[in-house]
Amino acid sequence: MVDNKTPLAYRMAPESLDEYVGQEDIIGKDKMLYRLIKADRLSSIILWGPPGCGKTSLARVIANTTKNKFERLNAVNAGVADIKRIVEDTENPLMNPSGKVVLFIDEIHRFNKLQQDALLPYVENGTVILIGATTENPYFSVNKALISRSTVFKLKELTIDDVFKVLKNAISDTRKGLGNMGIKVSDEVLHMIAELSSGDVRVALNAIEIAALTTEMNEDGEIVVTKEVALECIQKKKVEFDKSGDSHYDNISAFIKSMRGSDPDAVLFYLARALYAGEDPMFLARRIAICASEDVGMANSNALVVANAALQAIHQIGMPEARILLAHAATYVARSPKSNAAYLGLEKAMADVGSKDTGTIPMHIRNAPAEGMKEEGYSVGYKYPHDFPNHQVEQQYLPDKMLGTKYYEADETEEEI
Repeated sequence: MVDNKTPLAYRMAPESLDEYVGQEDIIGKDKMLYRLIKADRLSSIILWGPPGCGKTSLARVIANTTKNKFERLNAVNAGVADIKRIVEDTENPLMNPSGKVVLFIDEIHRFNKLQQDALLPYVENGTVILIGATTENPYFSVNKALISRSTVFKLKELTIDDVFKVLKNAISDTRKGLGNMGIKVSDEVLHMIAELSSGDVRVALNAIEIAALTTEMNEDGEIVVTKEVALECIQKKKVEFDKSGDSHYDNISAFIKSMRGSDPDAVLFYLARALYAGEDPMFLARRIAICASEDVGMANSNALVVANAALQAIHQIGMPEARILLAHAATYVARSPKSNAAYLGLEKAMADVGSKDTGTIPMHIRNAPAEGMKEEGYSVGYKYPHDFPNHQVEQQYLPDKMLGTKYYEADETEEEI
């Protein structure tokens, strides 16, 4: 008997592979993971994907299908002692004749190095069949040794159609869902909830459950969930990334590349995503200033002036008005002509300085602050450009070993100076 006091999102979690919705690329009937689970021959895996995409649900399906002992830990509140306890129980032939355990660790990226290292020997010898779930890039957040002994599966955000299907099941299911409540809701409203959930099925199920529980029956004994009711019940539309998550870097990368690529529409889109998710406006302003110099550079030096002015003004003004300054500076940078000649020139010079014998600074352009240094040749023969016509004069500036080296290559976009 299903306890209807538990949240709908938990009750509607799939119990078998046939009930699992979405992720056809990795869990479809002809895919390796499907076959491994069905045959109960699963080896250690890492499930990586955004919240609400089905990582925990897949672990529950495995728990229902495997003949091995199944244990679950949450990395937020578990430690090395919990791992040791599970391993000791697993290795006890009276308690567990198979000598194996399928261990699901939710949010495995929150385990520190010591905790992850404690798992390693048991994963390696097959005592622990690890199922790690993470919203963070495991190649950054999980030990390389664990990664090398596991298969990483990247789960995608569920599609609107996937979430819609789950919602339809939830309102019709009389055993686990809301099928006995007499809910009347149009496909249009369900599609709206699915779209606003941004692929997080928990958000969608929570919304329809709240709507059902807080809406009074009409005279016909129906609970009618209208568009207005649904909008009141769903959370603020979820943005795919949080400020510290892996997708944060994807979004800022897309923002910078859109400025570099001169696409102001894309720039404003990624800026809006960042602001909606609560990104620090000063962080965004610094990225704009960097792009103004690195990518616009000598093609329009005023871009750096605009970006720096925005950076200073945002510090003084703050949100929400700071978003206007960010949009101004970012679109100015995006629409400016581009030249990375200064940046590339510096990179070449840095490479030479770090890998070559570049010689010594010519004596005539060295400093001679102390008495007697000129007698050693410091600053002797230096030609002061302002003493010559047009304030220019030919003389050697590069070391002898670097004479003739070209670092700065002006291009056709460079502004007139």
